[in-house]
Amino acid sequence: MAPGDPLPSFDLVPLVGLDLSDGVKSDAVRELCTGIADCLHETGCLIVRVPGVDEADNDAFLDLVESYFGQSDEAKMQDTRPQFSYQVGATPSGVETPRCLVDPDCQRTMADLPAGHKAAPVTGADVKWRYFWRVGPRPSDGKYKELNAEPVVPQGFPQWAAVMDSWGGKMLGAVQLVATAAAVGFGLEPDAITKLMAFGPHLLAPTGSDLAKHGALGTVLAGFHYDLNLLTIHGRSRFPGLHVWLRDGRRVPVRVPAGCLLLQAGRQLEWLTGGHVKAGWHEVVVTEATSEAAARASEAGRSLWRVSSTVFAHVASAQVLRPLGRFGGAGAAAAAYPPTEAGVQVQQELEAISLRKGGGGGGGGE
Repeated sequence: MAPGDPLPSFDLVPLVGLDLSDGVKSDAVRELCTGIADCLHETGCLIVRVPGVDEADNDAFLDLVESYFGQSDEAKMQDTRPQFSYQVGATPSGVETPRCLVDPDCQRTMADLPAGHKAAPVTGADVKWRYFWRVGPRPSDGKYKELNAEPVVPQGFPQWAAVMDSWGGKMLGAVQLVATAAAVGFGLEPDAITKLMAFGPHLLAPTGSDLAKHGALGTVLAGFHYDLNLLTIHGRSRFPGLHVWLRDGRRVPVRVPAGCLLLQAGRQLEWLTGGHVKAGWHEVVVTEATSEAAARASEAGRSLWRVSSTVFAHVASAQVLRPLGRFGGAGAAAAAYPPTEAGVQVQQELEAISLRKGGGGGGGGE
């Protein structure tokens, strides 16, 4: 990518309904898979267009979640489940702490960012609220109960489950397409990544930031961080503010075209590729564009809650994270990414960002 270029974009139409188990028989499909894998390696993020995932679905989801976050804090607190490390239901403002506040390695990463591409200073817990809604089936065993707890349905929203399941399912389906394509592009079996996702603790995880309270220019809504999961996918937010860092250190404002989705690599994908793909750093900050969008929304009498449209796709909790295929072996990658159950990795990450006590999951994303 040259400076000023938009994020790479891929149309996933050729992959829909395609069985790649017998190999790739089309040059166009092979080129698409290679392009997605190369993009994840070079940038850690990409934009995709997926048939059947359209703007109307995203709008219905945003309308619902704006109404939810617009309730009183007291009403939303009824939906919190701290005993499950906030991995279902609501997470209040001021709970999730950016890892860079306590992690020296993260602080060094921030310090090493090039001039003109620095992150906003991280000074405390994020001001955003979040809601975790489980997507897809969960395992029958109870080894990682807090990561696979039953969903929380808020009172007064009879359409909640239907809207959340529909949007979450479509977003997860898009992730599975990308994961299949990336595996092929990496030289792995087509199902090398998706089979690890079966019964994973996938979460539809909208965040909500009240721009009426936290709309001052430069306010950090979600501090500099990476996502702990496999792949994160976003629909369009109604307010700008998300920035991502490319592998070369450039900070890029995200603009997702209508009808498209943004994907970012998480820590679990970094693990599976032995560092060939790096978990992407990002932040959400109130910019002039955010303020302008908020002013337009206020004039039109619309909600001033900035809601993200996000799904965190995970490796299943009992699966073992280790570099796959050509990324494995006994070298530096194997030492840096030792065999670790995904549930243990998630619990450790949750402790680091103050969502889990006792020892200290979902996404830790926008």
